[in-house]
Amino acid sequence: MSQFRNMEYLHKNRIVYRRGPVQDAPDETYKWGWYYEDGTHENYALFNSKAKITTFKSLKWHLHTLLYLNPEMNPDRFYQLAQYITDQNNGFVTFNIDPERLKDIVDKVLERNQDFAPPNRKRKIIFKDGTGLSTTDKLKIVGSLIGKNKNANPSDIYETMLYIHDEGRKVTIREVAKILGITTRTVYRNITDELKKEKDLLNEALQHRKLRKV
Repeated sequence: MSQFRNMEYLHKNRIVYRRGPVQDAPDETYKWGWYYEDGTHENYALFNSKAKITTFKSLKWHLHTLLYLNPEMNPDRFYQLAQYITDQNNGFVTFNIDPERLKDIVDKVLERNQDFAPPNRKRKIIFKDGTGLSTTDKLKIVGSLIGKNKNANPSDIYETMLYIHDEGRKVTIREVAKILGITTRTVYRNITDELKKEKDLLNEALQHRKLRKV
C-alpha cells in the first residue's frame, strides 16, 4: 500500500486543491509568507501535510472543499475524483469504503449549496511554498507572531497545535508552551476540553502514520 500520495490524477486534470485568501488582506507580508492578526478562514491547503484522511467526517470535508474549489466540475468527474481519493493505493485515506457508501457521500456533497465555503480552520500565519525554512525556523516564526501577546487564547493554542502536527511532531502542552513563550500552567488554564480531544486526535493520526512506515 502506498506510503505517499499519488497526485498524478489531480495534476493531470488540473484539480485545484490549494487556494490562498481571496478577500482577507494580510496585516504583514514577509519573504516567507503572510500574517493575519485576526486570522483568516479563506486559506485552503489540502494535502499540505503528511497526515492522511482517517475518518468519514474528514473525507466528507475534503470532498466538499474540492468541489467548492472546482465549481466547474460536473457530477461524473467529481465521482471519478472521489473514487481516486478513496482508493487506498493512492495514499490519501487509511480505510476502505464500499462503492454504495461512497456514492451516497458524493450525492450528499453534490446536494449542498456550493456557494457557501466549507468550514475551515482559522490561520494567522500562511507560509509560501518552497521557503526553504526548516521545521525549527517555522515554529520560531509561529511563536514570535502568535505568542507575542502572551495570552494564549484557545484559537492561538489550536493554531500552534496544527503547526506542530503539520511539521510531523507530537503535540504536547510543554511543546505548545515552549513555542508560544508561556508557561505550561497558562496553556492548561486556556485549553478547552474540545482542544484536548483535538490534541489526542492529532497525535493518534501522527502515530498511525509512523506505524505505517514500519
